[in-house]
Amino acid sequence: MGNVCALSSPGGTWWMRRRRAPLPNPGSFDELHKNCKEVFPQQMEGMKLIINKNLSSHFQVCHQIHMSAVGLSGYHLNAKYIGDEQPGTNETFPLLTGDLDNTGSLNAQAACLLAERVRSKAVFQTHHSKFLTWQVDVEYRGDDCTGTLTLGNPDIINESVILVTHFLQSITPRLVLGGELVYHQRMGEEGAILTLAGKYSAQNWVATLNIGYGGAHASYYHRANQQIQVGVEFEANTRLQETSFAFGYHLNIPKANMVFKGSVDSSWCVGGVLEKKLPPLPVTLALGAFMNHWKNKFHCGFSIMVG
Repeated sequence: MGNVCALSSPGGTWWMRRRRAPLPNPGSFDELHKNCKEVFPQQMEGMKLIINKNLSSHFQVCHQIHMSAVGLSGYHLNAKYIGDEQPGTNETFPLLTGDLDNTGSLNAQAACLLAERVRSKAVFQTHHSKFLTWQVDVEYRGDDCTGTLTLGNPDIINESVILVTHFLQSITPRLVLGGELVYHQRMGEEGAILTLAGKYSAQNWVATLNIGYGGAHASYYHRANQQIQVGVEFEANTRLQETSFAFGYHLNIPKANMVFKGSVDSSWCVGGVLEKKLPPLPVTLALGAFMNHWKNKFHCGFSIMVG
């Protein structure tokens, strides 16, 4: 009788203890495939010089000069202001960012914390001194869920608007389910696209799937050890009747202060980027090369980052 009472008591019931365990916040919808995408190298072409300068604990400035043999060369000035509020480990508010190039094009972003669980972000973009796009979003982050509402390019005169809503819910400590609804209206035409999403996170790997009327996007990320990471990505577009597949890997060599990222995809494009830090100097060198065997095109790039 004593054993039965012990098993039926609240402190001795395993399923009640599991139920009381708090679920983690699922994060943002845009970051579902983040782990896999960070494995792949970024395209490089020409020569790039990047100089970062911290003017204070809140203000940062970045100068970027890009010389290209294929596209247009240019200069970018990036300024960033970082506030003091830190609701999370990797989040700081308010955050103001502006990027201005030599043609007068501006890309500005402002993020602020409206409440303890509510944050907002505004993005503005101009092209050759002409207004191009702008959008505003509001995000609510609960203990085990995240909801986002985005309003893009509203135009009362032309009766056009884009409305996007996201929702993610942690079902278990490893499983996240949610969806995305995109509504657009322009010149009397309107439509909506629904996409369902799921993410499963294990100790060393993460699997993510987005599927909807417009197609599917699946990714798999695996950390073999502290030095090797791999990622596989699959995308299918029902409107364009196209599918793509890509494999990427990330190799970290701490003793040599080197990081190598490589990738190969279904369009026969093979590429890689090698980054080398030069301590004690605040300098990072990067060399990248990409070859498209299907189109018989090759381009390479070299960058120097100071600061």
